Parts: sequence; structure tokens; C-alpha cells
Amino acid sequence: MPQMRPGLKDVAERAGVGVSSVSRVLSGHPDVSVKMRDRVMAAVDEIGYRPDIFARGLRGGPTMSVGMVIGDISNPLLSEISLGAEGELRRAGYSLLFVNSMNDPELEAQNILLFQDRHVDGLLLSLSAEDDAGVLAALESIEAPLVLIDRELDDPSGLLTPSAVLCDHRGGMRAAISHLLDLGHRRIGCILGGHARFARMRRRGVEEAYAERGLPPTYSIVQGPLDADHGQAATSRLLDKRERPTALVVGGNQLLKGCLRELRSRGLAVGADLSLVSCDETDLTEMHEPPIAVVRRDTHRLGRTAAGLLVRRIQEPEEGPVTTVHPTQFVPRPSVAPVRAAASA
Repeated sequence: MPQMRPGLKDVAERAGVGVSSVSRVLSGHPDVSVKMRDRVMAAVDEIGYRPDIFARGLRGGPTMSVGMVIGDISNPLLSEISLGAEGELRRAGYSLLFVNSMNDPELEAQNILLFQDRHVDGLLLSLSAEDDAGVLAALESIEAPLVLIDRELDDPSGLLTPSAVLCDHRGGMRAAISHLLDLGHRRIGCILGGHARFARMRRRGVEEAYAERGLPPTYSIVQGPLDADHGQAATSRLLDKRERPTALVVGGNQLLKGCLRELRSRGLAVGADLSLVSCDETDLTEMHEPPIAVVRRDTHRLGRTAAGLLVRRIQEPEEGPVTTVHPTQFVPRPSVAPVRAAASA
């Protein structure tokens, strides 16, 4: 028969104290002497006691666990954000549990409710859908604090009051487009994925860069799913235009894969036949020859900040929601060059 896991009674017997004393020590009760705390914790170590976190949640106590809802864990960007969040939470004494919704809003709603059943102390949310009714209904049923990671909820009810950590995508994209315009590019093709906040802000950055110079909107924007297939199809569509772009801006590392696949199939050289900018730094942007210019952000810090906001909401529930905005930076590289006279004609 499997050995029974040690319980509070076993700890109390080993320490030679009452069960209530063990409970006060393990719950962090302030009215406990150092001698008692050391005695109980020594017994915990000796018998290998581990608290039943699920049972603690059922009793209404903290589970010291946080849930994270991720749209697509295969995206290196989200992996980096998760690593940043996990490190920050671990330092604060929390465990991180995450689920991958595969960019499916229905699965996303189910995963949120799963975390409710697990009695997590809070949720980090990198949602694929900001306005899905099922997702919003699931979030409204959660009593734990919420922190959005680069997302804005379209919540008509106004019942949700999450904290949020956002990125200045508009400023970064405006800087990238302005750089291309300074190099003489006017026909710029932009490939955006998804309809979440980051896509909306990047689109606005494109529009603002042209407007600031009083230029007509000679850019083209193609929007679709945030995946390589859309990146390739959108690149093909832009290059088939009668007046094809002299520069492409790709709003995401997954889109970039498809874009490069299409450029290679057409025998077009990045930096020579056309200029190319991507969003978010990855191994691909650095190792590609030539290296690809990017709108960069600190994704690891993004995760750390989100986790820190959540811990604060958990430990100080009387405080209201907080929103922070992280900067982005345009990094020019050899994938971007002045427009050629023949290409601009």
C-alpha cells in the first residue's frame, strides 16, 4: 500500500506541540515565538510534510499559486514573458501554473474556469481574445485579482478591474516607419497579426508617422491571424501589387517566418531588393544575414512587472488597479537601406 502523506497531526507529534500551534506557524501567524517556529519547521523538514494546497484553497486560505493563461506557448515572446513572471513569483513564494489556449477563445474561457476550480490566488492573462463574451463571462466569475499582459479588455459591463502592464507599440512602430520615410521609402507594406491591442497600436503608429510628415497614406496594411501562414500570404499579396512596396514591416516574429519564406521563394534579397523591419527580438532577427531591424521590447521585464503587480494586488487587496507602460525601441540594422531610385519610381 502507498505510504500516507504526513499531516499536521504528524508534525505536531514530532514537534511535541499542539496541532493549533503547528497551524499558526504554517499560516504565518504573527503571534508565534521564534523558538516555536524553529521547533515546528524542524519537524516539518524531518518528516517531509507538504501542505495540501488544494484543501487550503477550499477553506478559503491562500494557495500560494498563480495561474497564467497564454494564447500560444510556442511563441518565443510568450515563453520569455512566462520566464520573467515565474522568476518574480518564485522569489515572492508563489508557484506559477500555466495553460495554453492555442488562440482558441472557447478553450481560453475553459482554462480560466479551471484556475477558478484550482483556487489560485491570482491570474496573469495574455489573452488571444479581448472581447470574447465567453472569456469575459469567465473572468467576471473570478474573485482573485487579475493582471493583463499587453492586453486591454473590451468589457461593456465595467465589472472587471484588472491591473495591466502594456507596451508602447505605437511609439516603436512610429519610430520604425519614420526611419524608413527618412530613407526615401513611401510605399511601405505592413503585415499585422491578430486584433489585440498590440496590433491596433502598431497600426496607429504607421498612420501617425505619415501624418506627422504631411504625406499621403501610400502604405498598405494587411491584417490576419498571428501565424507564419498569414505572414507568407500577406507578403505574397503585397509583392503582387502593381506598385509593390519598397519596404515591409512585419508585426511579430511568427509572421516574420512566413514573410522570409515568401521572399526566399521569389529570390528577393533583404536589404538589397527591399527593406525589412520586424517586431520583437528573436534569434532569427539577430542571426539572419543581414541582421533584421526590429522594434524591440524587454519581454523578460514585462513578465517580471506583471508578476510584481499581481503579488501586490494579492497582498494589498485594498489597493486599486495599476497600469504601467513599458517603452519600445527601434533598432536599425542592415536589413534596412535607402530606397533605390528604380524601386521608388
